[in-house]
Amino acid sequence: MKCLILAAGYATRLYPLTENFPKPLLKVGEKTILDWLLDDISSSGEVDGYIVISNHRFVGHFNDWASSHRLPITVLDDGTSSNETRLGAVCDMLFAVEKLGIDDDILVIAGDNVLDFSLTSFLNYAKAKNTSCTMRYYEKDEKKLRKCGIAEADSNDLLLCLEEKPENPRSHWCTPPFYYYKREDAAKIRDAIADGCGTDAPGSLVSWMCKHTAVHSMEMPGNRYDIGNLESYQAVCKYYKGITK
Repeated sequence: MKCLILAAGYATRLYPLTENFPKPLLKVGEKTILDWLLDDISSSGEVDGYIVISNHRFVGHFNDWASSHRLPITVLDDGTSSNETRLGAVCDMLFAVEKLGIDDDILVIAGDNVLDFSLTSFLNYAKAKNTSCTMRYYEKDEKKLRKCGIAEADSNDLLLCLEEKPENPRSHWCTPPFYYYKREDAAKIRDAIADGCGTDAPGSLVSWMCKHTAVHSMEMPGNRYDIGNLESYQAVCKYYKGITK
């Protein structure tokens, strides 16, 4: 299995911290955000290669970080240099898959979140279901729902639909940016884009995928901390205790 890390954003809401530095490499406690994620994923023993997809402005920072890392990490430069010219998450995924000729199951993660539970539980769930998979968590705040990918699943966790940032959310189930794609589904990304799949938000691919193949949605067993602005970053630095579940 390969792990694709989406890290080509510009984090403009975190300026000045991220004006010249990538958000995933900011420290939370004694480790970078990205190291919290990769240290956990590597403990599963399921992943044999990590691919960080960066923009051109920050690629040097990721190369420096990767060069001293013990894990097999490849850093890719998607060639963009501004928030206005970014490719979008789905196009970045396609870029990585085709650039490296990836023909494997893939775990796709956003590189700017930390979790208080191990992603091993998610990988075990995906193996048991033997389908592509997402996670979901309950969100009661209507305003927050309008900024998320909203999932509907049946009683067996089969994902019925996912809608990105709906004006009128049809459920209270949000989908965090952690996805598992089976090899045969990862090979469909170009077809999805050609068929009109949105390319900015990573959940847009899931939205397309669940209409064409079985996708299951695991209820998240803990909490996710999205580092979106200075206030949320300061709060995570103050309160985050690492993986506790």
